[in-house]
Amino acid sequence: MSGNKRRRRRRAAGYAVLAAGLLVAGAGYAALTGAGGAATAATASGPSAADIAQGRAIFADTCSSCHGMNAQGSSAGPSLVGVGAAAVDFQMSTGRMPGKDFDAEMPRKPVTFTTKQIHQVADYISSLGGGPAIPSPAMVSTAGADLALGQQLFITNCAQCHNFAGAGGALTYGKYAPSLTHSTPTQIYEAMLTGPEAMPVFSDTTITPAQKRDIIAHITTVRAEPNPGGFSLGRVGPVTEGLVAFLGGIAILVFVAIWITMKRREA
Repeated sequence: MSGNKRRRRRRAAGYAVLAAGLLVAGAGYAALTGAGGAATAATASGPSAADIAQGRAIFADTCSSCHGMNAQGSSAGPSLVGVGAAAVDFQMSTGRMPGKDFDAEMPRKPVTFTTKQIHQVADYISSLGGGPAIPSPAMVSTAGADLALGQQLFITNCAQCHNFAGAGGALTYGKYAPSLTHSTPTQIYEAMLTGPEAMPVFSDTTITPAQKRDIIAHITTVRAEPNPGGFSLGRVGPVTEGLVAFLGGIAILVFVAIWITMKRREA
C-alpha cells in the first residue's frame, strides 16, 4: 500500500509541476504581449453601430449591384466577405472601386467618396467576416526606418513588377503593375497586406510590419529624388533608353540621307 501511495504522490507532484509551468509560461506571454495589447486597445472595441449602418447604406446604393446586397458576390463582382477593411479602403481610396464593370485590372480613377464614407463602408464589410484592418498612422510611419533594408526588400520582392524606382510596368497576360508615384504610405501598406489584383499577399509572417515600413520609406524617398542626369524617361530602365536611342539614331540617318540626296541633286 505504501508503494501505491508513493506512486500517487509522485504523479500528483508531476501534475502540480506541469500546472505551475503552464501558469508561469502564460504569465510570461502576457507580460511580453502587454504592450501590444495596450496599443490595440483603442481598436479592440471596433467601429460603432452607426458607422456600420451608414456603411451598409452606402454599400447598398453603390456596390450591391455587383457584389450583392449582402456582399456575397455575383457574376459581376467577387464576394467581399472576409476581405477586411484594408482591402476596401485600398480599392476605394485609389479610385479603383466602385467601377462600372468588374475587371481584375481596375484602373485608378478620381475618388468619389470622402475618407469617412470609405471607412464606414470598410467597417461594414469588416463586420461581415473580419479580415485585415486599416493600418493606423503609427503602423505606416517611416520615422526611424531602415532605408538600406527597405531598398533590399523592395528589390527582392517588388522591383520585378513595379520597376526599381516604383514606376510600374507591363506584366504577362495583359496585366500590369501600377506606378507607386501617387500611392500613400497607407495604400502601399494595404497593398502588401491584401494583395490586390495581380499582386501577391505579403502577410506579416512573410514581411514583418517593421519591414513594410522600411519598404515604404524606400519608395517615398526614391520617388522624391531629383534627376541630376536630366530627363528621367519615366525611370523605367534601359528599355526606354534604348528605344529613344534607336529612334533618335533612325532620325539622324534619315536626315543624313536627305542631305546627301540634296547635295547630289545640286551637283
